[in-house]
Amino acid sequence: MPHFQSILHPAGIQAARVSHLWWVMFWICAAVWCAVALGAAIAIARGHRGTSMASERQLGTSVAIAGGISVVALVALLFQSVVTGRALDTLHSPDALVITVTGNQWWWDVQYDHPVPSLRVTTANEIHIPVGRPVRFNLFSNDVIHSLWIPNLQGKIDLVPGRLNELWLRADRPGVFRGQCAEFCGLQHAKMALVVVAEPSDDFERWLAGNRAPAPAPITPEQQRGKDVVERGPCAMCHNIAGTQAGGRSAPDLTHVATRSTIGAGSLPNTRGYLAGWIADPQHVKPGNRMPPPGLRDEELQAVLAYLETLK
Repeated sequence: MPHFQSILHPAGIQAARVSHLWWVMFWICAAVWCAVALGAAIAIARGHRGTSMASERQLGTSVAIAGGISVVALVALLFQSVVTGRALDTLHSPDALVITVTGNQWWWDVQYDHPVPSLRVTTANEIHIPVGRPVRFNLFSNDVIHSLWIPNLQGKIDLVPGRLNELWLRADRPGVFRGQCAEFCGLQHAKMALVVVAEPSDDFERWLAGNRAPAPAPITPEQQRGKDVVERGPCAMCHNIAGTQAGGRSAPDLTHVATRSTIGAGSLPNTRGYLAGWIADPQHVKPGNRMPPPGLRDEELQAVLAYLETLK
C-alpha cells in the first residue's frame, strides 16, 4: 500500500479539525482577495476617467469598507483558530496507547510503553497504531529541535531537547500514512520521514505480539555467518537485536527490521538491493548520517543481507 501524505484527506478526528480550519482560512482569504482585487479594479477604472471630489470620497469609503472587512476576517480567523486549538486538546483518554518517540539526526526511535519492561517494544521509523483508539505520543529529542508531523492524522509539534511534549491523535480508518520532520534539523532534514500504519485492533495486537519476540534464529549456514558478522563487527556497537549479542542503542533497533517498509528513515524501500547499497555506502545515500561504511567484504555483505532478511 502506498504511503499517503495530505492534510486535505484527514484520516482521524484531530486531522479533520485541522483540515476544517484550513478550509475556513482558505475561503475567507479567497473572499478578501477577491474583494481587494475588485476594489483595485474599480479604482483603476475611475482613475482613467479622471478624479473628482465625489470620486475621492467614494474611494475613501471603499478603503474604509475594505479595512472593516479585513478586520472582521482576521477576528473570525482568530476565533476559529482558538476553537480548533482547544478542540485538539480534548482527546485525552485513560486507555490510550502510549508511544514514546525520540528524534535523532536523522531518524525516529519508537518505543511502545508498558509497565512490564519485558513487554515494551522498540522499533524505528515505523509506527503501528490501532484504528479507533486514542494514542498519546511522548516526544523527546536527543540532539536538536525536531518536529513530528503526520498530516493525515494530526498537526505538528516540536521535539525539544530536555523537554517532554505530548501529541494526541486517533486514526478513524485504516491506512498507511507518511510522517515527516517539519523543523529544519540539519543536513538530512528532508530525509527524516516515518511511516504510520493504522490497522484494525486485531492486526495491531498481532503485530505487537510479534515484535515482543526476540529475533528469530538463523536457519542456513549463510544466515548464521551473517549473524556472526553482525555480532562481532561494528554493527553491534550501534544497533540492537534482541536475543543476540548486538546491544547498541545509538542507532535504529534491528530486531524486526525485515518487517519495515523503508530503510534510512524513509530514504529507500526495504528491499535486498537497496539494503545492500545502504550498508555498503550509507554516506552515498544520506550524506552526513552517523553510520560509517562498515568495510565488509562481498561475502560478508551477502551473509549479513541473508541474516537481516530473517528478522521478521
